[in-house]
Amino acid sequence: MYSVIRTIFNEEHEMFRQSIKDFIAKEITPYNAEWEKNKMVSRESWKKLGDNGFLCIQAPEQFGGLNIQDFRYNAILVEELGLSGCSGPAIGYPLHNDIVFPYILHYGTEEAKAKYIPGMISGDLISAVAMTEPGAGSDLQAIRSTAVDMGDHYLINGSKTFITNGYLADVVVVAAKTDPKLGAKGISLFILDKNMEGFSKGVPFEKVGLHAQDTCELFFEDVRVPKENLLGKVGEGFKYLMTELAQERLIVGLAAVALAESAFLSTLEYVQQRKAFGKSISDFQNTRFKLAEMGAKLEQGRMYCDQLVSLHNDKKVDPAMASSAKYLLTELQCWVSDECVQLHGGYGYMWEYPVARAFADARVQRIYAGTNEIMKELIVRKLLK
Repeated sequence: MYSVIRTIFNEEHEMFRQSIKDFIAKEITPYNAEWEKNKMVSRESWKKLGDNGFLCIQAPEQFGGLNIQDFRYNAILVEELGLSGCSGPAIGYPLHNDIVFPYILHYGTEEAKAKYIPGMISGDLISAVAMTEPGAGSDLQAIRSTAVDMGDHYLINGSKTFITNGYLADVVVVAAKTDPKLGAKGISLFILDKNMEGFSKGVPFEKVGLHAQDTCELFFEDVRVPKENLLGKVGEGFKYLMTELAQERLIVGLAAVALAESAFLSTLEYVQQRKAFGKSISDFQNTRFKLAEMGAKLEQGRMYCDQLVSLHNDKKVDPAMASSAKYLLTELQCWVSDECVQLHGGYGYMWEYPVARAFADARVQRIYAGTNEIMKELIVRKLLK
């Protein structure tokens, strides 16, 4: 749909893209409506992703991974999932690959890596990250979950909420206070798994959108966590979160553009078929101008994404840049989905139409991974240095 030629992908990337497209058409799109009713994707879908080599592709070969250190492949998976219009899968699968997995790869002990990474690659182990609490969202320093050093293990107590992949999760990266008196410097990260005694889950939430994405509360009551499940060093958790959140926010931005494109493409088709006053809706000037506005801004967003992906491949995307991407591109997604609903008229408010689901699914993008208000604060901090 773009007039500007994309230049960051080569022939091998496009071959990978086609394999992703084929997989999505066969294994995801036909089941998405069922998953929306079930409030989660199937565990079988995770296994199929693993069987096809689409999970944790950057994992070292020693754990069974492909050791692909080219982020463009990760970006292609995010993009194609978004273009499918299946918002739940477009959020849950990349969270496992590009948000949770890096914590374990970068900060996990050798024992933890050997225990969890092979299952994350195969799809036998589904992962989540648990930061948000009932009283602490974007302000991570305010978390109240605690981890007490008991000598040969840590004892974790507390709760987390709004956890993406939470209900299906086998492995969860959890932020907890090892020293509540130290604020951000008292936060540490741990790997918990569902088999640990005292670890329980709430039922999936009834959300406005993302119905195929399992989101729930997690509860920790005297959970004994072995020392080898500490990620990195004690008290360094907040620093690790700030480091890895840059990629998380970039992933959210990449998904936002692709999901917006999906809504736009379905609207392009609809306005050419829908008749009013004896002609296609696409013949009216207002419709044509709206399409032109959306098309131009989406092309701008896509080129911006490509530049960021290229920079991230060279490890040059800093937190402020990622915050800008998350802020601008999720705002774009919400605006496009709203305009697309309007062009559908009353049908745009019917759940059977993809644009209705796109509209409902888009709204939370401006909230999680740090609210867009927090993104603005992170952007301006760099400007005022």
